[in-house]
Amino acid sequence: MKYSKKTGLEIAVIGMSGRFPGAKNVSEYWENLKGGKEGIYKFSEEELLKNDIPLDLLNDPNYVRAKGFIEDIEYFDNELFGYTPAEAMTMDPQLRIFQECTWQALEDAGYITNLDRYLVGVYAGATMNFSWLRRLEKFDAKLNPFQLLSLNFREYLTTQLSYRLNLKGPSVSILTACSTSLVAVNRACKDLLTGDCNMAIAGGVSIDLPHKSGYLYQEGMISSSDGHCRAFDHNANGTVTGDGVGVVILKRYDEAVRDGDHVYAVIKGTGINNDGNDKIGFTAPSYNGQAKVIKDAIYMSEIEADRITYIEAHGTGTSLGDPIEIKALKQAFNTDKNRYCAIGSVKTNIGHLNTAAGIAGFIKTVLALKHKQIPASLHFEKPNPKIDFENSPFYVNTELRDWEANGHSRVAGVSSFGIGGTNAHVILEEAPEPAQTSKGRTKQLLVLSAKHESSLLRNKENLVRSLQDTEETNFADIAYTLQVGRKALEHKLAVVCENKEQAIEALNKSNGVYTGYSETGNKELVFMFPGQGAQYATMGYGLYKREKVFRQEVDKCLDILRREMGEEVKAHLFPDETEGAGNSDTINETKYTQPLLFAIEYALARQLMAWGIEPDVMIGHSLGEYVAACISGVFNLTDALTLVCKRSALMDQLETGSMLSVALPEDKVKERLGGELSIAAINSPNNCVVSGPHEPVKKLEKALQQEGVFVKILKTSHAFHSAMMEPMLAEFKEAVKSIAINSPEIPYISNVTGKYITAEQVQD
Repeated sequence: MKYSKKTGLEIAVIGMSGRFPGAKNVSEYWENLKGGKEGIYKFSEEELLKNDIPLDLLNDPNYVRAKGFIEDIEYFDNELFGYTPAEAMTMDPQLRIFQECTWQALEDAGYITNLDRYLVGVYAGATMNFSWLRRLEKFDAKLNPFQLLSLNFREYLTTQLSYRLNLKGPSVSILTACSTSLVAVNRACKDLLTGDCNMAIAGGVSIDLPHKSGYLYQEGMISSSDGHCRAFDHNANGTVTGDGVGVVILKRYDEAVRDGDHVYAVIKGTGINNDGNDKIGFTAPSYNGQAKVIKDAIYMSEIEADRITYIEAHGTGTSLGDPIEIKALKQAFNTDKNRYCAIGSVKTNIGHLNTAAGIAGFIKTVLALKHKQIPASLHFEKPNPKIDFENSPFYVNTELRDWEANGHSRVAGVSSFGIGGTNAHVILEEAPEPAQTSKGRTKQLLVLSAKHESSLLRNKENLVRSLQDTEETNFADIAYTLQVGRKALEHKLAVVCENKEQAIEALNKSNGVYTGYSETGNKELVFMFPGQGAQYATMGYGLYKREKVFRQEVDKCLDILRREMGEEVKAHLFPDETEGAGNSDTINETKYTQPLLFAIEYALARQLMAWGIEPDVMIGHSLGEYVAACISGVFNLTDALTLVCKRSALMDQLETGSMLSVALPEDKVKERLGGELSIAAINSPNNCVVSGPHEPVKKLEKALQQEGVFVKILKTSHAFHSAMMEPMLAEFKEAVKSIAINSPEIPYISNVTGKYITAEQVQD
């Protein structure tokens, strides 16, 4: 497919969120648009009376009992944003819902956790909420006047958000009436291009109270007589009021591609102007002003007008405004081609959302580009007699249709014109197919979190629906975004699965789903390295096959061991892979066990560190302490393995012995030792390990079993950490002297003292 040439002015849409009449989110919004569903609700008299609509108004024959409203405006997660209950109670619902939708849009973009890395600008506007301000008198919230002002005046819509999310870019509240939110997109794009910010939040919100209410129809005004908007139709007589909110996240296109962002669509050009007084009145539209702003956006895009095959019109369904808009579009397109560009208005679905109208049309068009379908514009029968569609590039799209590409990328325009004459237009192009990403591991980790347990349950249900609806074939991308693109909150959930079908089944049945509570914030992380006895043939083989860092580190260790031991030791670690390998039990021979266990533990630590999981503290048991010391920088890898090989070879030459785990406290074990046995380790207040010659260990084992004490013989070849090790000490001491020993860089706990190792101790 042929895309338009790059100008360097492209802006990517990388995240979206919204709540519109009949739709709680962007997915439901698209389903409604695709299904030709109208979101205008017709209220009963009982519903309106409950919302304090006066009876005499309801009895007025011109009162239209219809509106596009959104649900649940009374709810708000104040703790998430750091508001007190009193502040949340008195805050304008527009501010509350705008902040929630911004959070969701940032999650959609995958940036809710990484905002401090960017200069994030905020550009948005809200409606003046007179009814809500009158209600404030009823609240006894004990807030001072300025607190009430900052929580309710639209001037603080963006700055409250910037403060709550610690955003350092420009924070600009915009008000140009109906064109507010598309003007916000225009301003955000300009600041991105000039470098005032490198990520932008743009949108608008409008919630008019009472929530469930109608309006008085007046002939010649913008409102419809029957609660339906018939854009461009011969019966058009106005639009319907509606509530809604929409937010988009924007970045410079080249940077979005570089960062691997999901790009919904590309903004190629924007325009903004004002009519001046070139019209019959302040509230009237001007076709010259509209034509100019559309031309400006097309000029900036460097795309020919005949490449634009869809226009999301302002489309208020008025007998005056619709013909002027089509006349302006014809002038801007300036082409002899006829009826190749579909036109529609989302106001026929959801009504006129005032300050959120432009962003509603913008998001609709982005979704149409993404899904390669053009939704129907509703209630169109035949054209307004003042509009000549036959001799224009345009036709009203009256049914859902596939958006044909004809060898070129799909391009659309979006218009929004405000009362008072501020006009905005945006040119959008479909996003190129993203570069293929790695399929990742066989199994993926899905993680969710929330501020409250009930919210976590809803998030789980939302994830299931999202997985059911998604066409995403790379499950690893979904897992990655959930891990790095969501904020970690206190209530947490995790599930390991191989694909989305398995994930859906697990989440629905809660089978294999792990949940828990932990406070947020950075915790100290400890790496713990086990000693001999944890080994088995093929340990780490799955990681060795799949993870590059782990494989490289294991191979590095094996190369050193080959030189040090004079043989190929990989056969003892991965016998099934190595030609001519011996049986799998050879890994339990001390001379092989210790070096190979060291290699696996060392490689595991390096793999975790490569993933950004860095230890604050370490501890290792016996051999494991050598790995901790090496990771800490006490030894380099070659010297550490040389020392481990010497240690294991010397031990291998000693007389064999046994080790016994005993479920008793240290003082109770000491009573039973006799002269030949030693306490090798104190694992807990009620568990010790005894070490020594075979027969005394067997005798102790039998005696303790008869007493009902739990005991277990460990899988070891020698009596480690006992007096039976003494014959090797002199030669091993000389080997230690030959190794360069450095001060530890990462603290670790000494097996001997139970305290942090000191530089003096480690170098002795």
